[in-house]
Amino acid sequence: MHEDHNALGVALGQKPTQPVTLVRPHAAHRAARYFLEKFPGLSMYAVKANPSPDLIRSLWDAGITHYDVASIAEVRLVRGLLPHATLCFMHPIKGSEAIAEAYHLHGVRTFSLDSLFELEKIVTATATDGVAATDLTLCVRLRVSSAHSKLSLASKFGIPADESAPLLMAARQAADALGICFHVGSQAMSPQAYAEALAQVRVAIVGAGVTVDVVDVGGGFPSVYPGMEPSALDGYFDVIGRAYEALPVSYSAELWCEPGRALSAEYASVLVRVEARKDDVLYINDGAYGALFDAAHVAWRFPTELVRDTPSRARTMGFSFYGPTCDDMDFMHGPFDLPADVKAGDYIEIGMLGAYGSAMRTGFNGFTAGATVIARDEPMDSVYGVTEATPAKVISIR
Repeated sequence: MHEDHNALGVALGQKPTQPVTLVRPHAAHRAARYFLEKFPGLSMYAVKANPSPDLIRSLWDAGITHYDVASIAEVRLVRGLLPHATLCFMHPIKGSEAIAEAYHLHGVRTFSLDSLFELEKIVTATATDGVAATDLTLCVRLRVSSAHSKLSLASKFGIPADESAPLLMAARQAADALGICFHVGSQAMSPQAYAEALAQVRVAIVGAGVTVDVVDVGGGFPSVYPGMEPSALDGYFDVIGRAYEALPVSYSAELWCEPGRALSAEYASVLVRVEARKDDVLYINDGAYGALFDAAHVAWRFPTELVRDTPSRARTMGFSFYGPTCDDMDFMHGPFDLPADVKAGDYIEIGMLGAYGSAMRTGFNGFTAGATVIARDEPMDSVYGVTEATPAKVISIR
């Protein structure tokens, strides 16, 4: 893979006509080390955020050994890349065939569920010659509030804590280790989200009277975007740690988390070219059907920077983007702040796209991704307090 110092080097050296993905393995490594050293439990990567093989290997090299997989395709992907990784199938509703393949062929032993029907499916699919498996870790997913998060995950999966006793008791009988898991929603802007969710875990445990071996607080850990500047992750970890220690769980119980966005957001940015300008709207060569799905469909704002050899002295103004397809829905309102003199032929770097950027890309209308280049500079922003002005080598996370 080609390397360059930064987006400017790529723009000047290659003059790309397609969007270029700039990846920063050092940023992913830093994020992984932060979680491994500071989170008071086990950290596993949620593959759905970015299934790039290079990123998955980078996280493994940094010390991430557990991976949250949500489909049999993700199981196969990670197992093929990392034969010794621990895979946890954390989608609460799975096909019987996927469960069987994951268990019998790929060594998956951890499954999540939110219904008695799913429990029966798991027990049946993991049996061998009619004999039930005795090595399952089963995590019952609770439904908790997403009130503190930018994107809700409160409606599709999960069982209310005050209705969970029958399921927890049945799962306890089938499991070698019983877990409770939840997801507070994506981009949780307050540690209070986890405190409230863990209070629901207490309700569930007390109501069922079962011994719990795993508490999995899921994902939701935030990154930083324009207009979304969360408090330090240390504060999230402190709140989680205190609430977990107060739970009535097994003395040998484990605390897990499933960061996706927080491990991958800073890994990648995209270099795009301006194809046309109409007033405050820029027509660029990537968009809603590419890496900017979230910018179009959930009005997510991303940091933007004009990439020119000579910096612009023009005032800053807000722009909207149209992507390259023929579809009116290929529109990103923003506003995205750029110098007022941006014009056709200019390049723009759009940052913090390591999470869900490449994962959501399609080939609609024939527009696909261009090259991928390793960039040696720092991300455009960082939840870990690192910028180009304060390089990683002088930051201690111990």
